[in-house]
Amino acid sequence: MSLAESHPRQEGPARGRPRSEAVERAIIEGTMQLLEEGVPLAELSIERIARTAGVGKATIYRRWRGKEELFVDVVRSAEPPDPELPGTSMRDDLVVLLEALRRRGLASRTSVILHNVHAQMKASPRIWAAYHDAVIAPRRRIGLEVLRRGQQRGELRTDIDLELVNDIVVGPLLTRSLLHPDAELPEGLAEQVVDTLLEGLRPVSSPNA
Repeated sequence: MSLAESHPRQEGPARGRPRSEAVERAIIEGTMQLLEEGVPLAELSIERIARTAGVGKATIYRRWRGKEELFVDVVRSAEPPDPELPGTSMRDDLVVLLEALRRRGLASRTSVILHNVHAQMKASPRIWAAYHDAVIAPRRRIGLEVLRRGQQRGELRTDIDLELVNDIVVGPLLTRSLLHPDAELPEGLAEQVVDTLLEGLRPVSSPNA
């Protein structure tokens, strides 16, 4: 199974002709082929991508507004897919979110292409901004919504800043993935982080309860 098949892109507003999944896969895989050959992001033109994918430039522009938007989908196709939340409890949802973050950290370590593309994206403000708006920000909103539901269910103290709590929850995984690339990302780490943090974030039971 190809990278694009294993991680279908999220559909946006329809533009132009009806979408063809086969054409989109060819474009994404053509871009990945060029990256695997060592072509830097800065040197990847829509014309070159179109030639590699065997399509016309207009075919690409009907699906993506520009190179930045296309690159976001290329990177997304190479990353592990976003998980479905069980919705059984705040704790369970947070564990699933952190496990996905752990897997993305492992993928960045084991995939030379993904590691290089992430580094190049951060060096390009426009591409990084597009990736942040399309991928990072929505993931952050999901985490905040999980915490907000936890407060409403009485699983989390109501006197704390959810933005801060979200940073505290994802911080250990980001630190190990980005700042200390040699640090271990073992199975069970997500559960360990969440359970450790929740010990101090749960509401205090009344002694008379």
